[in-house]
Amino acid sequence: MQFSHLHVHTQYSLLDGAAGIDSLYKKAAKYNMPALAITDHGNMFGVFEFVKQAWNNTKIVGKDDKGNDIKEPIVKPIIGCEFYVVEDMHRKSFSKEQKDERYHQVLLAKNRKGYENLIKLTSLGFIEGYYSKYPRIDKKLIEKYHEGIIATTCCIGAYVPQAILHLSETQAEQEFQWWHNLFGDDYFIEIQRHNIADQNKINTTLLKLGKKYNVPVIATNDSHYTEKEDYNAHDILLCINTGEKQSTPGYDDFVNDDIHVKNRRFKFPNDQFYFKSPDEMLETFNDVPHSLDNTNILVDKIETLNLKKDILLPAFPVPIEFQTS
Repeated sequence: MQFSHLHVHTQYSLLDGAAGIDSLYKKAAKYNMPALAITDHGNMFGVFEFVKQAWNNTKIVGKDDKGNDIKEPIVKPIIGCEFYVVEDMHRKSFSKEQKDERYHQVLLAKNRKGYENLIKLTSLGFIEGYYSKYPRIDKKLIEKYHEGIIATTCCIGAYVPQAILHLSETQAEQEFQWWHNLFGDDYFIEIQRHNIADQNKINTTLLKLGKKYNVPVIATNDSHYTEKEDYNAHDILLCINTGEKQSTPGYDDFVNDDIHVKNRRFKFPNDQFYFKSPDEMLETFNDVPHSLDNTNILVDKIETLNLKKDILLPAFPVPIEFQTS
C-alpha cells in the first residue's frame, strides 16, 4: 500500500507552519511516497521552492523521439493552498455580534489551468479580500475559478465539518452537495484523526456521506511540522504569532488564532500534527485502510508541473555609440 500526504503546511504558513520543504521531501522519499502536497494557509509563497525541490530529485521514466531521457520527480509535487473562505470577501466591517467567520478550504491544482486558477484565487484574496491578517476569498470566486482544481472537505475548520458540529446533518449534507455539485469527480472526503473528540463526530458523518454519494474518502494528517519532536518548537512559533508566553494555558479552539480569551492562548491540543510515516497513518486509520490507498486516486489525477522558466527581461536596443565591445 502506498500513501501520500495531501494536507501539508510548510514554513510558508507564516508563524503557523514549522516544516522545511527539504525535510518534507526527504521524509517522503524515505517512505516511498508517490507524491507530496503543499497546502499553506492563504498563500502560495513556497510553491516555486516546493516544485524546484521536487525536480532536484528525478527518475528516468522513458525516452523521447530523439532518444533523450524523459525524467520526472521521484516524489510528485502537488500544488495547493488552504484558503480562508468567507461569505463576502469584500466586506471589511464587523462587530462583536457579527464577526468575520472564516472557513478553511483545501484546493489542489489538477493541471496547469488549475495552477493558474489557484494563482488568481490567492492573488485576489490578498488584493480584494484582505482583512486583518487574512487573505480571504468567497464561494462566488471559487465558482468562477474552479476549473482544473480538486477540492476536499478539508479539516475541522471547513464548511462541512463545521456544519456537522454546529448545525444539523441535513444542513451539513446540503453544504456537502454544494461542493460536490461544483467539483464532481474532483471532490474528495477528507478525514483526520488527532485525538480530538469533535473529529470523531465529523468523520462518522463524512463516512456516511461518502458512501451515500460514492465520493472517495482520503486520510490526511494536518501536518505543521516534520517530526513529532518538533512539537515544542512549533508551539514556540505559535507564541510568537500571538504574542503570548508559552506558559499560558491554551484554549479549546485551535482553528482560530485571533480569538482573545483572558489568560488563555492559541495552542494546538497535542503533538500529533506532524508528517507521519505510512505505518503511523495505517495505525491511526486501521479501521478504514482504503482511505490511505485512496490518496493514490487523487495523486493519479494530478499532472506533474514544472514551473521553471527562462528569465524574461525587456529588450532595450542600445545605440551603437553606447555599445561596448
